[in-house]
Amino acid sequence: MCVTTSAILGGSFTVSREILSYPALSGQAMRYSVAALALFAVVAAGRRRVRPTAREFVRLAAVAATGLVAFNLLLLFSLRHADPAVVGTIVGGSPLLLALLGPLQEGRRPALRLVASASVVVVGAALVQGGGSADAYGILGALGLLVAEAAFSLFAAPLLPRLGAVRVSAWSTALAVPMLVLGMAATGEAPRTPTAAEAGSLLFLGLVLTVLAFVAWYTGVNGLGIERAGVFVGLVPVFALLTLAAVDGVVPQPLQVAGVLVVTGGLVAGLRVRTPARSLAPT
Repeated sequence: MCVTTSAILGGSFTVSREILSYPALSGQAMRYSVAALALFAVVAAGRRRVRPTAREFVRLAAVAATGLVAFNLLLLFSLRHADPAVVGTIVGGSPLLLALLGPLQEGRRPALRLVASASVVVVGAALVQGGGSADAYGILGALGLLVAEAAFSLFAAPLLPRLGAVRVSAWSTALAVPMLVLGMAATGEAPRTPTAAEAGSLLFLGLVLTVLAFVAWYTGVNGLGIERAGVFVGLVPVFALLTLAAVDGVVPQPLQVAGVLVVTGGLVAGLRVRTPARSLAPT
C-alpha cells in the first residue's frame, strides 16, 4: 500500500505541471471537493456506521489544516524562494522525522535500527533530488513543509484503528475545503473555469492522488506502524525520477542512480526491523 502511494505521488509531478498557471487555492479546493464526494460515496456504500467523536474531529481538522492546507501554502511559498530540488531534499527528511516521532506519540522509544535505516533512505532521496539554491525564507518554508508532511501521518495515525483509512481520508479532505475557501477570501484569489487539460489534471489529482493514494497510505500506516511506513516516503523521488525518464526522456545521472540504490538498501533494512504489531481496521 505504501509503495502504491509513493508511486502515485512520484508520478503525479508530471500531471501537476498542467495546473501550474491555475489559481492554486482554487485548484486545491476543487481537488479536495471531488475527493471528499468520492470518499463519502464509498463510506455510504459500506455497512459500518461510525462517526467521529468531538475529539476525533479536532484531530481530523488538524490533519486537514497541516497536511493538506498548510502543506500547499508552504509549498507555494517555498518554491518562490528555493529550487524544487532543495525543497524536495528537505521534505525528504520525513522518514527520519516519522521514525523518531511516531513511536514517541505511542509512548514507545524509537527503534535505533529503524532510525538508522530511515537516515539512509533520506540520504538516498537527497542524492536522487540533486542540488539547488535557496535563500533563508526558502529553507524555512521547506522546513515547515517537512513538519506539515509529518503531521499528515502523525495526527491521523491514532484515528485509523477505529475510523479506518477511508473515513479519515473523507473527513480530512472535506474539512480542508472550507479552510481553502477562507484562504481564497483572505488572499483575494479568484477562481476561473479550468481548461480541458487543467480539468483533467484536477480530476486525476482528486480521484487518484487523493482518494487512492490517501486510502492506500493510511492503510499502510495502520498495518505497518507509522515509523515503518514512513520509510517508504523515500521512494517518492525515485518514482518521480522514473516517471520523468519515461515521459520526458530524461536520462538519470550516475549520482541519482546511486541514490536509488541507497534508498533501496535503507528501505530493505527498515522493513527488517520489528515494531509492535498493528491491528488493521476496516477501511
